[in-house]
This record gives sequence, C-alpha cells and structure tokens, in this order.
Amino acid sequence: MATNSFTTESELERNLINQLTNGISQWTYRDDLNTEEKLWENFKEKLENNNKDVLNDVNLTEQEFHQVQNQLNFANFYDAAKWLSGENGVAKVQVQREDASLGTIRLKVLNRADIAGGMSSYEVINQFISFKQDSDDRERRFDVTLLINGLPMIHIELKNRAHSYMDAFRQIKKYLVQGKFKGIFSALQMFVISNGTDTRYIAAATDTNLKEPFLTKWVDGTNQPVTNYLEFAQQVLSIPQAHKMVTQYTVIDSKRKGLILLRPYQIHAIEAVKEASRRQESGYVWHTTGSGKTLTSYKVARNLLQIPSLDKTIFIVDRVDLDQQTTASFSSYAEHDVIEIDETDNVTELVNKLLSKERTVVVTTIQKLNHVMKRYEGKEESSKYKKLTQVKMAFVVDECHRAVSPQKKQEIERFFRRSLWYGFTGTPIFAENARAALGDLARTTEELYGKRLHEYTVKEAIHDKAVLGFQVEYKSTFSDYELDILLKKLNPDVELSAMSSQEKEALIPKQVYQNEEHMLEVIHSIINKSRSKLGFPNGVGNTYNAILTTSSISQAQRYYDLFKKVMDNQTDVKIGKRTKSVLPDFPRIAITYSISENEEASLENERQMAEAIQDYNKMFHTNYSVAEMKAYNRNVNDRLARKQEKYKFRKEQLDLVIVVDRLLTGFDAPSLSTLFIDRPPMKPHDIIQAFSRTNRLFDNSKHYGQIVTFQTPKTFEEKVTEALILYSNGGENEVLAPTWEEAKKTFQEAVHELRMIAETPEEVDDSNIPALKKFAKAFQVFDRSLAAIKVYSEFELELLEEQYGLTNEVIEEYHGKYVNVIEFLKIPPTGEVAPIEIDIEYELESVRTDEINYEYILMLIQAFVPSNDASSKFEEIKQNSNEVDSYINDLGRGNPRLAELMKKLWNDIQEHPEDYRGAQVSTLLEDMIQETTQSLVKEFSEKMGLKPDEFQYVVENYNPAKKRQNGEYELKRTSDYDTYKHRSEQPVKKLTYWKEVREQFTDLIEEEILPLKKR
Repeated sequence: MATNSFTTESELERNLINQLTNGISQWTYRDDLNTEEKLWENFKEKLENNNKDVLNDVNLTEQEFHQVQNQLNFANFYDAAKWLSGENGVAKVQVQREDASLGTIRLKVLNRADIAGGMSSYEVINQFISFKQDSDDRERRFDVTLLINGLPMIHIELKNRAHSYMDAFRQIKKYLVQGKFKGIFSALQMFVISNGTDTRYIAAATDTNLKEPFLTKWVDGTNQPVTNYLEFAQQVLSIPQAHKMVTQYTVIDSKRKGLILLRPYQIHAIEAVKEASRRQESGYVWHTTGSGKTLTSYKVARNLLQIPSLDKTIFIVDRVDLDQQTTASFSSYAEHDVIEIDETDNVTELVNKLLSKERTVVVTTIQKLNHVMKRYEGKEESSKYKKLTQVKMAFVVDECHRAVSPQKKQEIERFFRRSLWYGFTGTPIFAENARAALGDLARTTEELYGKRLHEYTVKEAIHDKAVLGFQVEYKSTFSDYELDILLKKLNPDVELSAMSSQEKEALIPKQVYQNEEHMLEVIHSIINKSRSKLGFPNGVGNTYNAILTTSSISQAQRYYDLFKKVMDNQTDVKIGKRTKSVLPDFPRIAITYSISENEEASLENERQMAEAIQDYNKMFHTNYSVAEMKAYNRNVNDRLARKQEKYKFRKEQLDLVIVVDRLLTGFDAPSLSTLFIDRPPMKPHDIIQAFSRTNRLFDNSKHYGQIVTFQTPKTFEEKVTEALILYSNGGENEVLAPTWEEAKKTFQEAVHELRMIAETPEEVDDSNIPALKKFAKAFQVFDRSLAAIKVYSEFELELLEEQYGLTNEVIEEYHGKYVNVIEFLKIPPTGEVAPIEIDIEYELESVRTDEINYEYILMLIQAFVPSNDASSKFEEIKQNSNEVDSYINDLGRGNPRLAELMKKLWNDIQEHPEDYRGAQVSTLLEDMIQETTQSLVKEFSEKMGLKPDEFQYVVENYNPAKKRQNGEYELKRTSDYDTYKHRSEQPVKKLTYWKEVREQFTDLIEEEILPLKKR
C-alpha cells in the first residue's frame, strides 16, 4: 500500500489542534510559538501578567528573567514535578531584583487548584523547532505540545496510520537520549503517543525509565477503551481534565525518584468517591489486586479534603508488619504533596490530630483508634468526648476486610457518629463467599461499606495491560500410577476406578507432602526447571525473584534447611550447570514468618529464625537480630521489591523468600515473577490475593504472573477456576495463560509456518522483498512462541532438537538472517521508507545472547550520580562499584569500543561525582558516542579525500546487508583522489582508489562505528 493513501501526519496534527481549540474550549492555538526563544518570551509575558501586584509595575530585567530561566531548567522531569507541587499547591520562582530597594520577590507560576480560570492560561503549539546542537546533530520538529501558563506540560507525538503508535514512543525515547527536552521543555509532565487509531499516555521520565509496559490506554467510566486520538483529546486533553492530569492526577514517588500518572480507572474511582462524599454516602471500590489500590486510596484520602463538609480524612492501615510497605508508600507519595500525612505515634497525639483545625490526612491503625475509644469510656460528659464524636470525618480503608472487622467498624461508627467509610479491596466478599452469620454483623462487602462505587476486575486490568495475566502449572511430585499404589496400600478395599481425580487427592495423607523426597523434588523444580520463569535469559542483575509458600512454620523451616543442604552439595539434588552458568551464587534465599509468644513452639521458632537472620546478615552484610524482626522484615520486603537503586545490583538481590502467609497480601514487588505453592488450596479471595503478588508490570520480558502448585493438582485447578470466575466476572479464560499443550501447539504451528517460508536459513538469501517480509513476520511469531514455551516446567532444551530438528546453531542462523533482513527492510533499495506491515523495531524475546545488557550497566552507573534530591543515599550505593567494573569488563569482551567509552565516563563520574550531579548517564554516553563518531568521520574524510557531510550520510544510513550503500554514489562523485594522494604515505593508484576507499570505510563503520551504536 502506498504511503500517500494514509492520512498524513500534518493532517493528523491539524485535526487534533481543531479538536482542542474549537467549540467550547479554553485552548488557544499559537502557531507563532515555534522556537525556544519565543516560548521564553511568551512565558515571561504570562509571568508578569500574573504577578503585577508583586512586581509593582516594574517588569523583570533581562538579568532577573535569566534567574527565572535557571530555576526552570530542570535536571529531570522528577525535579520539575517536585517544583510544580509548590508551596500549598502554588509553584513559584524567586528573583533577586537588580534594584536593591525592590528586594527579593517570589512570583507565582502555576496554581494546581486554579483550574480553567484565574491565572491559568492554555495554549497549543506545533512544529516547534529544536535546533541542531552540533554538526552531528539534526534539526528536529516536535509535533504538538500543550502549554499551561506558558510552560510545556504535555507533549504529543503523532505518526500516521502506516506506522505503529510505538514508532511515536521510540521517537520520544530518541529525543530523550539526544537531550532534546531541555530548557523550557524540561518542565514536561506527560507524553501522549498516537497513530490516530491507537493512543497511549505515560508520565514523563528519562529514556532508561520510560518503559513500554507503563504506556496507558484511556478507558471511560464503564471501562470501555478510548483509543482514537480525537476522542482521547476530547476526554483527556480538554480543560479542565488536562490541567487535572498534570497537577491533581500525578503522584511524585520520592522513593523511586519518579513521577506517576494515574491510570483512568484510578481517576474514575477518585471522582466516584468524591461524588459519594458530597451525597454523604459511604461505599467501596473494587480494584483488582495489583492495579495500584494503595496509590488510588492515597489520592482518594488526599482529594477528600477538598470537600468542605469534611474535617478530617483517616487512612487506616493494618498493624501487620507487611503494611510497613503501605505506610512507606504513603510517606513516599506525600513527601512533595500539598497535604501533610500524619503518622501518629501515641493516643494523645492521635486525639490532638483529630481535634486540630488543620485539614490533614491522618494515617493510623485500628488498634490506636480502639485505644482512643477506650480512653473515653465513662467520660461521655467531657468536652473532648463530645468534640471527638462530632468530628466530620471520612475513613479510607485499604485492604478493607483485613484492616477492619465488621464488629470493630460497628464500634467505631457508634463513637464517631458523623463518619463516612470508603473501603478498597481487590477481593470483595460476595454472597457466594459470605462470612458466617454472627448476629447483625455485616457478612458481605456491600453490607459492610455500602454500594460499590467503582469496579475494575482482573479481567479488565489484564485487557488494559494494567497487570499481567496468570500462568498456572499444577504439578505433582508423583505420578497417577504412584498415587493409585499409595491409596491401595492405605486402603486395599478402595475402588479407584470409580473415583475422580479430586476424590483420590482428598485421600492423600498430609505426611506425603512432608517427606523429604517430595520436598527435594520441589526444590529441584525451583532451581533447575524454573530458569526462564525467573528471567535467567535477561542476564545477571535482571533476573526475577520468587516466593515459596508452605502450610506451616515448621515446613518452611525444613525447606530453608534443605535448601542450605542442596547449596552445600549434601543431597542428591544438585544445582545444574545451566543455572550456575548464569548465576553462580543462585539461589540467594531468606525466610520470614510471624513469631507468637503464645505458641508452644515459639522458642524453637525464635531460635531457628535467629539462625536464618545470621545467614542473611552474612550474605548481605547487615546486622539484624530477632529483637529487630520488624527491621529485618522491612529489609526483606525492600530487597524483594527492588524499588530502590541499591537493590538493582546483583549482590544485593534476593532470589527466593520462604513464607507461610507473610507477603501473600498487600505486598508489591514488580520484580517478583513466580509463586511456588506447596500447601493445600486456599479460599477464593486468598488464592487471588496470593496469585496477585506475581502479576505486577516490570519489564518487556515479564509476560505473566507465574504460579506453580505442588499438591493435589486437580483439586487446586478446580479451586483456582472457581476463584477466577468469582473475581473476574466470568472471564477466567482471559485471565489465564495457555496450558502447556496449547502453548506447544502454537509453537509447532509457528515452526511449520517458518519452514514453509524458509526450510533452511540459507533459503532466505534468495528471497525477494515480499518473501523477506513474510520471513521476518514468521520469525517474529516463531520467536514469541519459543519464548512462551520456555517458561513451562515441561520444557526441555533437548526437545527442540529431538522433535523439531532445531539445534541452537540452526536457531542462531535463522536469527542472523532475520537481523539482516530487518536491516535491509528498514532502508529499501529505492532509499524511500515505505510502510511495512511487520514490526521493524520488534525486540527478540527468545533468541538472546549472553552479552551484558547495555541498559543495565547504564542503570547501575546512574545510581552513582549524585541526585538533586536531598534524600538520595549516594554513599550507600558507592560500595557496589566493583560490580560496575565487572560488567564493563564483561561488555569489553564482546564490544570493546562501547566498553571503552563507558569506562571513560564511569571513571570520570567516580573521580568527580559532583560535576555530574543530576545528569543523565544515557545522554552523557550518547553525547560521547556522537563526538567519537563525528571525530572518526572527520579524520577518515580528511585522510581519504572525502566530503565529511557526504560520508556522514553514508554512515547514518549504512546497512551491512546491502552491497551498495545509500549515498555511496554521491560520496564517490565528490571524492578527491589528489587530496588523498597528497595526504597518504603509500597511496594506491587512481584505478584502485575507490575500491580502497570502500574497503576502508566498510571496516571503519563495521568495526569502529556500528559497535558504538549497538544496544
């Protein structure tokens, strides 16, 4: 199909601008604002108009405005977001006036609450010119940008429908690497990408942190997708919604040092709760586990304070130590917010907080509220009691069934008589799984909290890619035949032929699952059969982690001891070479469980936990004890979650944590990929809660939350199906990944299709362009299906050769042909980029090399760059420098050119860290690569008598798969043999000059320049 049959990008731009500015709109189109200088002039005008009272009719001088520009030239988007949060919601800049008598003034730039009125102005620009910064750079033209009060807040990148919307995403990443979003554009908070048909948005971030899994599709209030760019503009980019998106629906996460943009279902839930509170009604929100309930409940608690009829918002967390993560998340979100989060330490302080006039969110536990009520028993006539009972408050309860029992809620409501309640849960209690009847106490979520205000089920979340689906494997450590023998031995009269699998499993004695033989089989499966599940193909530092849950503390302890024996080579189960070749120190394990003083086994549990903590201290150079269980558990949580910079280093990472019930609810760890279950099936809501620890978005290689069960497979499958039907509105088939048999069949079809096109890799060479496209598409399908079957425990590498004749060598040859074909198709022989119906930028999933991951090294080095954030723990990270050295050395074996530049930058950052404060390593390295490339081009051109610009063109468009390069004819035509002859010590004859040039520039590009571009 010809390119001109598609709506052009310029037409898409015009349509979008018309949509934004026509009708009842507050957007103004400014076609005159197309350079940074003009944008600054426009911003200055807005700033002066909004601050006439402070300026006293004396406008800013050039030097004074330069102070403003310096303050608004942010090192990163996170710093911009912190500034935007402002003082009481108003972002300001400070100016020392040149006229000393005028003193120092503070000027208002943007008011978060001043939406669609007051000082706020809204402008649309397009075709902004980002001028080239050096001779190797190019002039760039941005598509559409939205300005609030003169500052770029939302950038929209468009492609026509001949392209994927992902091309727009890759364009933004390219701009980020090239450092294009600097100066006034460093204030951006949101990116929007679209090809007209499909539209996504994402919070502004650096190139290494701008990750595809976090691209968000908009849905309306009933969870219906809105993907057309004009409909998206109408619902999301109109005023007041666009202003809210970048001020009220953003969260600054101080722990991750990043900006979070709420997803649409979170926004709809917040608005639904606000509307209910205006009606003085309580209710609950059902958002599936893993979809960001804590974040949503935080924003609800914060936004409820905008309701004048409410005095206080109380956020209730459970006392259980795992909820340290919830409290920590709240503190992290609130650090730069306009609302102070009060964590109360004692009852007196809590009472004072509840009675104070400050409009704040109070974070407390049900236990402390209980103490408040007990303190005033019998004191009903006191003034404090009367004041407390009349406070108009909203209770926001995360994990609402675990945190507050029906009886306790009833007691609190009787005390705080003017309260509203908003519960958040991923697993509501319905009539089908209602609590046992107990007097007049509520048995379901609706009875307890009121009507459902908003719902977002696991089926919808998976469809929207807010969470991952589940891949469940139901395993047994013994065969059906062995089960029959066991049951016959236990009861010779049993009639096995008349029994279902579930009935047989119900007869299995508990001790069968407690013997060492069974446990060793489970360990073997974890350490030798789960490499793909645990992300081993991703390479060191990028692997995932897992949880093993057992039925009792004693069983968990036995597993911990058995793992240690396996690691010490004291059992028949050995850690395989394939496992050790990737992670020689695998598995790094920990154990955690609750120690109760009332249990008979308490002393023994404490002793064994003390030993496990000492192992942990030795492994990670920590210093915990049983007396510091809270701190130990917090560290295990953090290490498993890997949200902090220091845990991105391999030597700081955990692979497996053994638990009973801890960490199975309310725990968020994106790098956790797998839950191993060696216990009987749980109740429906417990199954969903436990499964949902695994299905958080993380990286492009994590496709599912993976579950492996090791007891009563048929019974477990039945219970999981029941749970998924209950909690996905009957959409369990959309929630679960294919079975092994289904995945294997898909792979067989992909192999057949690939071989129909090219029986052998060599056949690819003789193909025309349509055939090459078919091959590329077929190989992508083959690659995806191979990556998919590799994560199943049934997969064995040997099967590929035995059943399909696919050796590693054959797969690598197909891979090599594919890479060449893609390079060739990127630049067709005509030199014109034609629309291609395959994904040119597809990233291979199964065919990976053992090369050290480029982005991983950059991420590690970035951790050493001092942050502008005062809370940055730079010193804590410095001890991991040896790991960076090791990875750069490893990279040097495969790509010495890139490693050399990386090492130079790395050494300089270590020697002069303050020189790099707030800088982005990826941009710095990209600049070095460009400078090196430019230097090589210039040097070679001078030596060989070539025009540098013409040779630069050849370099930029070089394709190893082509015999003649784009721009080669012009390079030859403008070459100068006499200059070459004059500068060369041993010049070749004129007859062989061009052949010499060609051979040398091929060597230069392929050996010196292309390795620098390899990622």
